[in-house]
Amino acid sequence: MAVPPSAPVPRSPFYLRRQARCPQCSWGMEEKAAAGAGCREPPGAARAAAVPCFGLSVDQDDILPGALRLIRELRPHWKPEQVRTKRFTDGITNKLVACYVEEDMQDCVLVRVYGERTELLVDRENEVRNFQLLRAHGCAPKLYCTFQNGLCYEYMRGMALGPEHIREPRLFRLIALEMAKIHTIHANGSLPKPTLWHKMHNYFTLVKNEINPSLSADVPKVEVLEQELAWLKEHLSQLDSPVVFCHNDLLCKNIIYDSTKGHVRFIDYEYAGYNYQAFDIGNHFNEFAGVNEVDYCWYPGRETQLQWLRYYLQAQKGMAVTPREVERLYVQVNKFALASHFFWALWALIQNQFSTIEFDFLRYAVIRFHQYFKVKPQVSALEMPK
Repeated sequence: MAVPPSAPVPRSPFYLRRQARCPQCSWGMEEKAAAGAGCREPPGAARAAAVPCFGLSVDQDDILPGALRLIRELRPHWKPEQVRTKRFTDGITNKLVACYVEEDMQDCVLVRVYGERTELLVDRENEVRNFQLLRAHGCAPKLYCTFQNGLCYEYMRGMALGPEHIREPRLFRLIALEMAKIHTIHANGSLPKPTLWHKMHNYFTLVKNEINPSLSADVPKVEVLEQELAWLKEHLSQLDSPVVFCHNDLLCKNIIYDSTKGHVRFIDYEYAGYNYQAFDIGNHFNEFAGVNEVDYCWYPGRETQLQWLRYYLQAQKGMAVTPREVERLYVQVNKFALASHFFWALWALIQNQFSTIEFDFLRYAVIRFHQYFKVKPQVSALEMPK
C-alpha cells in the first residue's frame, strides 16, 4: 500500500546518527570476516565496502515509521508519498517489510527488525560478517546498512520455495549445487570448531535455568534432555563429518528460485557459520516436512536422498563420485538430522518464552522432540559403509 507523506523529522543528534564504531559494522571488509573465522581470503574474492550503521531503533510493533526514516537515508531521491510497503509474514524469528516505489520492485529495500530477545539465540555481529562474506562470493544480496535492532538489504528477485518445490528433482539439484558452493567458501583455510555443540549447550542452559519450571508436560524433562545432548555429542562427533561454512537454517522460505536465471540463492544468514557438513544437509532434509503444517511423511526417502547427495558431492568434488562416498554421506546426514530436531526444539522453547511473533512455538518444539525420539532407534542403527 502507498504510505501517506509525513512531516520531516528534525535532524537531532539522535536521529539516524552514524556511530563511529558500531559493533555490528566494525568489520567492514570481507577479508576481515575471513580473518575472524580463522581463514585466509580466497584469491580473487570481491571486497565488500564498509556498511553504514545508524543509531536508530525500530519499534517491532509499529515498523513502518522507523522503516521510512531509514529509507530517507538510503533512498533520499524517493518521494515519501510514493513509497510503497509490503509486509512478509513467513518469518518466525524476525519481522520484515519491503519498501519500494516502482510496481516491479526493481529497486526494493528490505527492512528486517530483530525479534524480541533473539540476541539470546543469534550472534548479530557474526550475522553481519556472514552476510558480507557470502556477498563477496556472489551468494548473498547487498547489505545496505545496520541499525540498532535490525538491518536493511537488497530484495532478491524470485520465488520463495515451499515444501512441494524442494521435492522436485530439477529444483533440488539446484539447491544441492548452491549448498556445495557455499560449503567450499574458505574450505582450504584454517577452520574453527563447529558451532553446533556450543550453541546447543547455550540453548539448553537457557531452557534449564530460565524456562524449566514452566515447561509443558509434553516436553521431555530437563534431565532427559541433558542425557540426550551428551549422547548426541558423543555419537555424532565420531562420524568425521567435515567442518565447512554452513547456512544452518535452510528451510524452504530461505531458498529463492530465479526462473529467469535458472538458479537458486539462499537468504537469512543469522544462524550461518562453520559447522558439520552433514548437519546442514540433514537440517535441510528435515525441512521437507514444512514449518506451519509439519508432516514428516515428506521427509525424503533413501533414493531421493542418494540422488540429492550425488548432485552435491559431484558439484563439490568436480568429478564423478563412488556409491560408497554417497552412502557414507547418507549415513552421516541422517544421524545429524537427529541433532537438527534437538536444536530447533530447544530453540522453539526459548522462542515460546520470549517471542511476540504469532506462531505456536511450544507445539513446534513438541513435534520436533517427538520426531527425534521416534527416528532415533532406526537412525542409530545405520552403519558407515566398509
